[in-house]
Amino acid sequence: MSDLTDPVRLTAELVRCPSVTPEDAGAQALLSGWLESLGFACTPLRFEEDGTPPVDNLFAHMGERGPHLAFAGHTDVVPPGDGASWSVDPFSASIERGELVGRGAADMKSGIACFVAAIARHRERHGAVPGSISLIITGDEEGPAINGTVKVLEWADSQGHRFDGCIVGEPTSRTQVGDMIKVGRRGSLTGTVRARGRQGHVAYPQRADNAAHAIVRLLDRLTREPLDDGNAHFDPSTLQVTTIDIGNPASNVVPGEARAVFNIRYNDAHSRESLETWVGNCAKAAGGRFEIVFSESAKPFITEAGPLVETVIAAIRAITGLDPERSTSGGTSDARFICRYAPVVELGIVGQTMHQSDERVAVADIETLTRIYGDLIERFFDPARPAG
Repeated sequence: MSDLTDPVRLTAELVRCPSVTPEDAGAQALLSGWLESLGFACTPLRFEEDGTPPVDNLFAHMGERGPHLAFAGHTDVVPPGDGASWSVDPFSASIERGELVGRGAADMKSGIACFVAAIARHRERHGAVPGSISLIITGDEEGPAINGTVKVLEWADSQGHRFDGCIVGEPTSRTQVGDMIKVGRRGSLTGTVRARGRQGHVAYPQRADNAAHAIVRLLDRLTREPLDDGNAHFDPSTLQVTTIDIGNPASNVVPGEARAVFNIRYNDAHSRESLETWVGNCAKAAGGRFEIVFSESAKPFITEAGPLVETVIAAIRAITGLDPERSTSGGTSDARFICRYAPVVELGIVGQTMHQSDERVAVADIETLTRIYGDLIERFFDPARPAG
């Protein structure tokens, strides 16, 4: 068990598994072996749907009563890209000048390692926790997120697991470990627009209906004014056009079709329905024939102040002296699924280099995060413990 108290070693071993989504490359078997030696019952869960690759997941549980703390993370990583852009092998887990370098070091194998080490240290010092701990580990957070956390949570719920709180180990810190936690996220709605017109000769525009002009008018209306100014919990909602495709190779032809894609990151002042209505009204005002298909990958959510948030903040203060910013910024995470089942807070390592070449984390930061997780575990199962 003493080996499992070293989060740097655990991080390095996980990084050396080239688990580029959706391949697991042995990462979850390695993790399962560690957790079983700590007394967890580990259940591998493989899910697949037609048209999507199968995904390996892991659910590990220890304890027979409440309170029940869950930790969620992912062992899959994004591709390393061109190896020549790295100063070391992306999966070597090299330590240079006090930093561990490798794909997934920040996002988020160090987070998983820190939580495992924190549990191992707790067991050495105090024995079993007076409650239950579960780990929800997926292999497709960096992928479609179809066969991972969503289905693991459905399975866990069907098995009678009820969580009192969940920590997601995503790299939330900005410059110091614990300076920011995520207590919510904005929603994400993507719109794919197809404008239909009538092809014709540019010299006779009266005989044609330019689809490019129509889609430009619509995009202008969608981007002309801010959606809102934000609120106490959320940044302003934003709309970004991500592509405009006309595919017209001829300079003397009026295009009869044009396409565009936009994404809206929206706060709780809106809903999918209200945004679809707003886009539809903009389309009517722009004039033209449009087909618009919407896809929502996340709804906005907020974890209000309460026992879980207070416990996380107290642990950070006790170890670092920092008062963390409670943020809802950034993209989406699997917390968007977990919030349907339990209060959830994201707390992890400094993430400045995630998804970059030479992704890295400071060895000292790995130790600090382990100590925060350890303090958090103690506070979660002992609510009477004085705040830091």
